[in-house]
Amino acid sequence: MTSKRNILVTGATGQQGGAVARALLSRGHHVKGLTRKPGSEGARQLASAGAEVVVGDLADADSVVSAAKGVDTMFLMGNSYEAGLEEETRLGILAADAAKTAGVGHLIYSSVADADKKTGIPHFESKYLVERHIEQLGIPYSISAPVAFMENAVAPWSIGALNQGIHAFAMPPKRVLQLVSLVDIGAFVAALVERREEVFGKRFDFAGDELSGEEQAKILSGAIDHPIRYQEIPIAVARQQSEDAALMFEWFDRVGYDVDIAALHREFAEVRWHGFADWARDFDWGVLTAAAPAAGR
Repeated sequence: MTSKRNILVTGATGQQGGAVARALLSRGHHVKGLTRKPGSEGARQLASAGAEVVVGDLADADSVVSAAKGVDTMFLMGNSYEAGLEEETRLGILAADAAKTAGVGHLIYSSVADADKKTGIPHFESKYLVERHIEQLGIPYSISAPVAFMENAVAPWSIGALNQGIHAFAMPPKRVLQLVSLVDIGAFVAALVERREEVFGKRFDFAGDELSGEEQAKILSGAIDHPIRYQEIPIAVARQQSEDAALMFEWFDRVGYDVDIAALHREFAEVRWHGFADWARDFDWGVLTAAAPAAGR
């Protein structure tokens, strides 16, 4: 293995940051997990996994500088759904500046695939503004840009329908979409950490699989051992919930992600890539039983 690194992970108690922290810990690296709530269940789980939990807030640059002192690498991610688009960009820029002030040797920023291609999707554009700022900082950096998450199939907005035997998404049933699992996001970031100088100044769009909504429903049916059918959500309905999301779904259908999956998997063979069927087979479908009463209200 490459030399062990000392890495600060932001968002470490969330889905993506947590996956990154677990992957790095499994590779023997020292992880400092930044959190605003050190007493939370997520922070306790992080500590139990072997991470050093440090208190900090992306809105407090001094706390980020303090947490980043002495680390080799920093994984930075934002959350537009929680913070809002403008605030996500502002906090990302603040934290990137803090990484430079702290003398971090490698900043890895989590963006989204194709954010650099003028998609017009607001939460892609907000991340790209942070990317552009990082490029101009004059520090070693890499951009980690995943496609849509496989875990969206069991997200809070999906689980109710899935309990009723429906896999619903605002795309035509035969339109393919590239997907990636959280565990592969963690492993990919770990690969960037370990490759270090080899990936400085580079941007990586990455995906684990590509399949249609109908194909996903068929796989889910087998994994859950219960019939699941695909249902297309009308784009007008999606737009009522979120203009940002509607623009994304329209872009998915009109353009879509375009990662060369075969070439990527050859280049990053150390990542044990998961197809959607692999992910569905390994997932704990007990969440459906747990969510059933709430879905019925």
